[in-house]
Amino acid sequence: MDLESQVTKSEKYFKMTKEYQISSLEGLSQVSECLIQMSREANVIAFYGAMGAGKTTLIKNLCHKLGVADEVNSPTFAIVNEYLDQEQNSIYHFDFYRIKKIEEAYDIGYENYFYSDSLCLIEWPEMIEPLLPDKYIRVDISLGETDDSRVIKCSVSE
Repeated sequence: MDLESQVTKSEKYFKMTKEYQISSLEGLSQVSECLIQMSREANVIAFYGAMGAGKTTLIKNLCHKLGVADEVNSPTFAIVNEYLDQEQNSIYHFDFYRIKKIEEAYDIGYENYFYSDSLCLIEWPEMIEPLLPDKYIRVDISLGETDDSRVIKCSVSE
């Protein structure tokens, strides 16, 4: 096993990092625009953050920017939802919070999604982190100084 394969996804080097201080829902548009630009580098976007940090809210904003007409909700029980953007391209929205073991991701055929050209938006990627592709976008959302503020860091893996 070479050194690179021993590095876990969380220890991986990230480039193109952008950090945003958001104090309102309107501020999410900047983050969504950044993610749209970064998605030219990788089709998988992994959203990290505590329960209630705003992962689903950011995903809703991003999907709106991409022209998704359907209602965007976290697929907590379904594990994956499919949306269509304005050009009728598939966008897959995953929520791995409720999986008990990584084999459940194999059961839904995660590789058919992650290694397609379709955009994949993942909530709770910690649950399946070893399955993330080598190149992906990491979004870390943390609480800011007030209840309504967030710090959002977006990075592309190297």
